[in-house]
Amino acid sequence: MATESERARKQIDKYLVSLGSRLRGLSSETSREIMEEIRSHITDKATMNGELIPEKVDAALTALGSPTELAREYTTDDLLLRVEATRSPLRIMDSLFSWATFSSIGFLVLIGSAFGYFAGCALIACAALRPFHPSTAGLWRLPDGEVSLRMGFGIAPPGGRDMLGWSIIPLGLIVGCGLLTLTTRFALWCARQYLASRLRRRQS
Repeated sequence: MATESERARKQIDKYLVSLGSRLRGLSSETSREIMEEIRSHITDKATMNGELIPEKVDAALTALGSPTELAREYTTDDLLLRVEATRSPLRIMDSLFSWATFSSIGFLVLIGSAFGYFAGCALIACAALRPFHPSTAGLWRLPDGEVSLRMGFGIAPPGGRDMLGWSIIPLGLIVGCGLLTLTTRFALWCARQYLASRLRRRQS
């Protein structure tokens, strides 16, 4: 008959098998390191006098969360770490989307970054289109006081005023590129803070 310690070990093995099946997007080396880390963490939390205690194993697994949730966090960690090397806006947004699926802070960072990238790209596009639509592309103030960034398609808004004229080209390019750079730095800073907090929780 299996001892309490053996049953606890089987419980850990079952959890790790489930976790491993959800880490398939990571490299085999990374997955192996994660599995070893989790096994060591559970063992440290659930061992007393050299024996695994089933009740403590249950508590450790509950604290870790379901294998699906834990795998998603580790996958996001891996994506965010790779973003540091590439600094690609597309890779950044992909990573932030993964982070946002399980974190309200990640969701807010995703929304802020999406707005920053959209505004930056819109300004650059407006500057690039101004030579092709000199009478309509630009930053317009409408009769009701609303300010509208227009790409130049269609007619000029009746009663509207082109606020910047041809200066939209240098300003749009400078401010647009600046927004893209600042948004990237903001997203990377948030990612670093998240990864640092994850590391502190693992070490606690």
